[in-house]
Amino acid sequence: MAMVACPECKNEVSDKAFKCPHCAVVLRQAKRGFFGKLFKYGFILFNIIMIYSMYSGMDAATDKMQGMHGAEQTGAAIGTGIGAFMLGVIWVMGDIILGLAVLFTRPKEK
Repeated sequence: MAMVACPECKNEVSDKAFKCPHCAVVLRQAKRGFFGKLFKYGFILFNIIMIYSMYSGMDAATDKMQGMHGAEQTGAAIGTGIGAFMLGVIWVMGDIILGLAVLFTRPKEK
């Protein structure tokens, strides 16, 4: 462990320190590990997939309703609502699970 001079207060600080203990200036940033990056990008990809699924599902449902009348439209609207609700539940549950994984694998400053 080598000692380096703090760029702000010029006191001796360990080269492994994240902050200067004297003036609290940030010396270096903590980095995510492999699993931290994996969960972070998985969380982002999951949300992109869910946005696309919701958009394409609603788009397909409204396209099919154009040729329907009366009870058919009502049934299609109810089915679309139930499908959107179920997709929303999956989205929220996935975000909670992946969000906690991202939270627990964030970089820690020692």
